[in-house]
Amino acid sequence: MWYFRALHAHIERELLGACGGRAIALLDAGCGTGGLIRRLGPRRPGWRWTAVDVEPLACGLARERTNGADIREATVTALPFGDATFDAVVSADVLYHVDDDTAALREFWRVLRPGGVVVINVPAYRWLWSYHDLAVQARRRYGRREVVAKLCAAGFAEARATHWNTLPFPLVVVRRKLWPAPRDGSDVHRFPAPVEAACNASMALERAWLRAFGALPFGSSILAVAHKA
Repeated sequence: MWYFRALHAHIERELLGACGGRAIALLDAGCGTGGLIRRLGPRRPGWRWTAVDVEPLACGLARERTNGADIREATVTALPFGDATFDAVVSADVLYHVDDDTAALREFWRVLRPGGVVVINVPAYRWLWSYHDLAVQARRRYGRREVVAKLCAAGFAEARATHWNTLPFPLVVVRRKLWPAPRDGSDVHRFPAPVEAACNASMALERAWLRAFGALPFGSSILAVAHKA
């Protein structure tokens, strides 16, 4: 689906900006079935991936799909790693499922080495709560300033955040707030090829904006980056 391609591209850009092309140890905190590692692993052979997920089935599928990456069954609020283990931590659409997201952020800070980077993605706007959030068992949605404040409270420095999914945002609002819920409870799935192509093009325009002008002012997702001082 276009959304995951765009999300992975944002994460790759931020990791490259923070770490360059050097070999680094990364933690995917809440890896699901391993899509991020599967996409970025072959592209960045110097990146050494470790991952956790709380669901045994997801961990099993991630191991199969990522050619033997170090995948462990664990919660992001109690990571099974020592202090200062990783150069980067990525948590893509995970924190909004967690009861204590502050505890998770503190764990990310703990396992990062000094100077390490955290990249997180979360859904935006409490008022956008809908059938989709119920279907994926979400706990909350976020404001951009709230995400930055939570990162700083957990000990991170140089925290910044941007919205994205800006161009499709009006369609997201109409679909989730005005139309009836789909029968399967969520609208996150692969769309027909013309729709996927249009969404890919809109995401390319957003990436160009971010490179040229910085943060986007609104959108249905929030991407945040911070460092361990």
